Amino acid sequence: MKELVIFDLDGTLLNTIADLGNAANHTLEALGLPQHNLDEYRLMVGNGMRKLIERSLPADKAADDAFVDSTLASFLAYYAEHIDLYTRPYPGIPELIKALSNDGYKLAVASNKIQAGAEKLIAKFFPDIPFVAVMGNSPQYPLKPDAALVEYIMGKAGTDRAHTIMVGDSGTDIQTARNAGIPVIAVSWGFRPRTELTIADCIADNTVEIQRILESSDSNA
Repeated sequence: MKELVIFDLDGTLLNTIADLGNAANHTLEALGLPQHNLDEYRLMVGNGMRKLIERSLPADKAADDAFVDSTLASFLAYYAEHIDLYTRPYPGIPELIKALSNDGYKLAVASNKIQAGAEKLIAKFFPDIPFVAVMGNSPQYPLKPDAALVEYIMGKAGTDRAHTIMVGDSGTDIQTARNAGIPVIAVSWGFRPRTELTIADCIADNTVEIQRILESSDSNA
């Protein structure tokens, strides 16, 4: 049976796109650069904050590493202060997380969001859930789809690959799971189109389906 469920954060547990997009647009506006509508940011996120900034910039600016670095610093300063203005859990997520915790699953987060941001959001929206680990982007580990975060979490949880599953909303999450040698559930309510999710082991359209998939996996173990 599965013992450890590792969740992606942005686009899986929480809808963070408005705060991410607004912070990026605020930064771009201050620089006198073109802004983007919030839907466009759905395809810019998922590979870390630096990549988000690169994708939001005009091509000539994105090719200038020093400019990207300074823009990223401005973005991060603003985003840290406005990280939870519009961010909310997706429908059914608080109930799902509570139910899984009550059922004895070990829960963790593996995200490409900055570490402090991931910790702040989890503490705010899931204050009573004893997550085994909340792992974001930090100097110690490479970004997903590298498997390092997942492998660290499994080690901390004392759980092997056969008893671990990942849940995410993007091709990056799916590839992370593949690299770690674990199955993955893709959720359809996140930031990426369904066509990007077809290589997952299965796709969940709501949180009830995640519970059913986990129960089926456990009964077939």
